[in-house]
Amino acid sequence: MPTSYYIRNAAVVNEGRIMKANIAVSNGLIESIIPCGEADDTRFAGYTIIEADGLHLLPGIIDDQVHFREPGLTHKGSIYTESRAAVAGGITSFMEMPNTIPNTLTLELLEEKYAIGAKSSLANYSFYMGASNDNLDEVIRTDPRMVCGIKVFMGSSTGNMLVDKPETLKGIFSLAPCLVAVHCEHEPTVHANFIRFRKQYTDDAPASIHPQIRSAEACYRSSSEAVALAVKHNTRLHILHLSTAMEMDLFSNAIPLDKKRITAEVCLHHLWFSDADYQHKGNMIKWNPAIKSNADREALMESLLSGKIDVVATDHAPHTLDEKTRPYFHSPSGGPMVQHLLPAMLSLHRKGKISLEEMVEKMCHNPAICFQVNKRGFIREGYFADLVLVDLNKQWVVDRNNILYKSGWSPLEGITLEATVSHTFVNGNLVYENGTLHDEILGQRLTFDR
Repeated sequence: MPTSYYIRNAAVVNEGRIMKANIAVSNGLIESIIPCGEADDTRFAGYTIIEADGLHLLPGIIDDQVHFREPGLTHKGSIYTESRAAVAGGITSFMEMPNTIPNTLTLELLEEKYAIGAKSSLANYSFYMGASNDNLDEVIRTDPRMVCGIKVFMGSSTGNMLVDKPETLKGIFSLAPCLVAVHCEHEPTVHANFIRFRKQYTDDAPASIHPQIRSAEACYRSSSEAVALAVKHNTRLHILHLSTAMEMDLFSNAIPLDKKRITAEVCLHHLWFSDADYQHKGNMIKWNPAIKSNADREALMESLLSGKIDVVATDHAPHTLDEKTRPYFHSPSGGPMVQHLLPAMLSLHRKGKISLEEMVEKMCHNPAICFQVNKRGFIREGYFADLVLVDLNKQWVVDRNNILYKSGWSPLEGITLEATVSHTFVNGNLVYENGTLHDEILGQRLTFDR
């Protein structure tokens, strides 16, 4: 029988406010939310007590964009290893991308990934159906209640799944049965820039050329095309990993989130790093889209706070250290982030960049609203007990000894983070506790109210 928990004297951050409360968890659900001072602890005799005085309790983080590399690329990471790192970082649900091997381009292959998740994921999981130039029939058969969305690469990236045929894009945007999530970089612009820089440099090219190859112009041209297609076809569009100030004019903060047809995401690395960091970090911060200028970083944070950007995620994309230390032109894009998203965002909070309430909105509430996730993303009675306790006063340094990614490295190595995850509950199960993982109980498949 599942353990019941009584989380006592926590500072609960939820739905725009912080209040001291006691939370009872039973049968995988949030049973009761009791403001401190109103508690009758005798009701919960026999529950396992978690003393949370001095800690903040958040809804579990929902990461809408990860690459866990299984099947086919498990030398980089697997659903088990990366979900283990995720729950240690307070991420209780993830949505994983289709550019594995084989690419997830049929419903049969999609269900095979769900079977892997059911056997190995410590967090709750969903997997995107992938789009190609040739699988529209499969895309439109996707069950919107059981799959987070359709992923379209409107710019090539790791595991090239580029969709660039106008008729295919029209079909996807007009016929997709659920949310369409897009990677936006204009391929002809990126290709022309690549050819120019490849001629200029041999294998000693610096990583600092990356934002010139995968330029702001390339991002804007593709994002604006996606928005135009969505407006024309009334598509439920979600643009991933925005990276430029230029793109911010494409989005609105004048519409309530649950009414928006076009939503936007930013990733931690675009909020944390700028192009000045290539000098020291090199390929370790080589992502697609590229990390760009400090002005772009500031515009992204401003748009996040204003409501033009709706969601914060990771684009967790591990590669081996050997792969990342190759010369620039031979090093893949992407890096691991799920263990560090929440502590890093809490560090930005400690620096005055974002409030706790805004952070929870962008990382918990809004992903649940955008994707219409069933009974997650909020601390509400009757909702799944996906919960995270954090200590805002416990610093730690990211180093190889505390990194849980299979790849064993992080672009944040050597950085002091200002807060620590102490406990993570997934469906009412305590899966992480002060550095110890309890991996005997697995997460669940996400469902969607569509």
